[in-house]
Amino acid sequence: MGSLYRSEEMCLAQIFLQSEAAYSCVAELGELGLVQFRDLNPDVNAFQRKFVSEVRRCDEMERRLRFFEKEVTSSGISILNTGENPNAPAPREMIDLEACFEKLENELKEVNTNQEALMRNFLELTELKHILQNTQTFFSEGNRPDEAFGFSDMQLGFVTGVIRRERIPAFEQMLWRVCRGNVFLRQAEIEEPLKDPSTGEEVWKSVFIIFFQGDQLKIRVKKICEGFRATLYPCNETAAERAETSMAVLTRLEDLQKVLSQTEEHRQRLLSLASKSLRVWFIKVRKLKAIYHTLNLFNLDVTQKCLIAECWCPVSDLDQINLALRRGTEVSGSSVPSILNRITTDEEPPTYNKTNKFTKVYQSLVDSYGVANYREVNPAPFTIITYPFLFSVMYGDMGHGLIMFLFGLWLVVREKQLHASLANHEMFGMLYGGRYVIMLMGLFSVYSGFLYNDCLSNSVNIFGSTWNATNMNYTDELLSQDISLGLDPKYSATGAVYPIGIDPMWQLSTNSINFLNSYKMKLSVILGVSQMTFGVFLSFCNHRYFKRSLNIWGEFVPQLIFMISIFGYLVVLIFVKWLIYDVWNENSAPSLILTLINMGLLTPPDPPMFPGQPSLQIFLVLLAVSCIPWMLFVKPVVLYLRHQNRPLSTYLTWPNRGTADASGLLSSDTQAVINQDELAINNSDAEDPETSNHLEQPASLVPKEFDFGETFIYQAIHTIEYCLGCISHTASYLRLWALSLAHSELSEVLWNMLLAIGLRMNGFVGSIATFGCFGAWAILTVGILLFMEGLSAFLHTLRLHWIEFQSKFYKGEGHPFLPFTFDAILEGKEE
Repeated sequence: MGSLYRSEEMCLAQIFLQSEAAYSCVAELGELGLVQFRDLNPDVNAFQRKFVSEVRRCDEMERRLRFFEKEVTSSGISILNTGENPNAPAPREMIDLEACFEKLENELKEVNTNQEALMRNFLELTELKHILQNTQTFFSEGNRPDEAFGFSDMQLGFVTGVIRRERIPAFEQMLWRVCRGNVFLRQAEIEEPLKDPSTGEEVWKSVFIIFFQGDQLKIRVKKICEGFRATLYPCNETAAERAETSMAVLTRLEDLQKVLSQTEEHRQRLLSLASKSLRVWFIKVRKLKAIYHTLNLFNLDVTQKCLIAECWCPVSDLDQINLALRRGTEVSGSSVPSILNRITTDEEPPTYNKTNKFTKVYQSLVDSYGVANYREVNPAPFTIITYPFLFSVMYGDMGHGLIMFLFGLWLVVREKQLHASLANHEMFGMLYGGRYVIMLMGLFSVYSGFLYNDCLSNSVNIFGSTWNATNMNYTDELLSQDISLGLDPKYSATGAVYPIGIDPMWQLSTNSINFLNSYKMKLSVILGVSQMTFGVFLSFCNHRYFKRSLNIWGEFVPQLIFMISIFGYLVVLIFVKWLIYDVWNENSAPSLILTLINMGLLTPPDPPMFPGQPSLQIFLVLLAVSCIPWMLFVKPVVLYLRHQNRPLSTYLTWPNRGTADASGLLSSDTQAVINQDELAINNSDAEDPETSNHLEQPASLVPKEFDFGETFIYQAIHTIEYCLGCISHTASYLRLWALSLAHSELSEVLWNMLLAIGLRMNGFVGSIATFGCFGAWAILTVGILLFMEGLSAFLHTLRLHWIEFQSKFYKGEGHPFLPFTFDAILEGKEE
């Protein structure tokens, strides 16, 4: 399992880069993605760093690229994606890119400005055209305003304009109220929408003409038009003048349409040219920005000719990192090679687990709870199997599992085609990311459904049945009735055990739920205790790897004895009951729950399952109780005794590297301080993983008083948590039984209440009913049983792994390894 079982060994390195080679070396390291740089200038303002001007220039280029992208997208032009991933451009290319972007931006802005001005003129002429066309109707003989007012020789003024259609009612009401009914309004709708040149939005408008008398009303009318953002246009009073103006407007519109077409063609050419290179430009600019941002993290040597960087990197990949530095030096043409030195530190290294596209999703499930401590056992490789298996125990249905498996398989087979559309989708991105989990959960559900003999709430008769109903006094008349009958396990055709899974005849029995409940409940306890015990053994792997012998004898051994004495014994009783008792003596079988309760009360079982059971139970209870003070007192007391008289050298051991001489791991200055001052270092930091879990650090160089009370309280909390957790966690695994029961019952309800209705009918009516019922059944099956029940089982499985399993060995208090990589930056995962 490699680094997936235990994280990669990390080291802190110092890199010396010549100024002329720094850019190229960082670019090579960004392509490699195996180095996490540290900020060596945390107190320096971002605007006072050496390469801040270059970062600003990159920000400006990125702004221009976003402007190009917006223009290209709004014009309906697709951005070409050839999958090309160009290398980071050389620093001198930055000037060429800036000049290219500036030129293209200026051309686009000029074209957009001219196009907007032309479109505004086109809009105004179009509105004027509609005004002139409708004015003749307003001035027709049948619509004379003087007749409408009741005057024959009245000389009226008028204004004409265009307004949004939805504002007409309020506009008319305002005119009537302000002018007290002394105006005459006529309006006509423009049939086609007009395009707003500023926003590109299509707007429905209406033409209006307002007649009035006197300058006072004229001022009021114009103010109202201005308030409602109506556009006013001049209109000739005579029909001949209006006709002449209309002809001139139509001629200007034709000329303007040609100019607009040519302008749009030129704009489309510019955008098409930009769309072909836009993605490559984005990659280059983001790589440029990332490199200069990273260079700002480095220290500048006093000679101003060398940059100094510090970084975390995997020990196994040091050769690749050195090779990348060598390539960067060669590309830059520098004659001085870059130097990488490992340095000693008291900081805890980041956790780095190498994953692929299959294991990545399981590692994400584990990391969601907490990133593993450095070199701590990683639950991810075990989760690959246990996660879909426990899910299938709750979900177990061959039909639903097959649908889920095929859906996951489709996502896996077409992952390359679906990546662009689903990878970053807000809703379906999680489904796409968990495609391998979905596929395995479906596959394991088919297996569990086969063991349960459950397929869409029905049994599958593969191996026949071992039941013999002739000996149960069931007459033909009774069997022909539509009633539910119970099955007596005593009556069997062969007396043999069913080959695999559950006999299909249980589906027809009214007492099937009693049998399945007992079977699944016991199975849940067996699986739960097995997984928790495995978690305790993984804690031993941690203690042994870090050479913490005190934790092995003070925690692991009593924890294992406590677990096996009570809950391991319960699992043994389950198997003993299955082996000893059958249908012929089931009435004399003791209850396992009562047996466990009586065991805690030191009461003998009645009846005993095997000879010597009462004595064995008393011994196991006393053994389990003795483990509590063992866990509680041994470790704090031993730590206290060690603290009283311990040489300095025992504090300076590196748990993950054995007991090597600490003087070879510390710097000369640090060693001198130790030799001169003979510091007494707190030994609890070296032994206690709870108080000092920094696995790569030597002992602290700051003396600290050992607090026995604090250590004892901390140990007491963990002891109580473990003992109570064993009980509550075992009970928590009963959710495997509960959700399996809920899923099977829901599936049966949907089948009997929907699809079975149509299947019971005959003829044409039955066909129509089956067709309609099948549609409703399929929708509810997908919505409830596949989606909601699947999500519920998924979350319960997640809880069982996070709490019940990982709490036995996993701390999850580390910090992840976040390497400087162009891939993550281009995917938008990092800034």
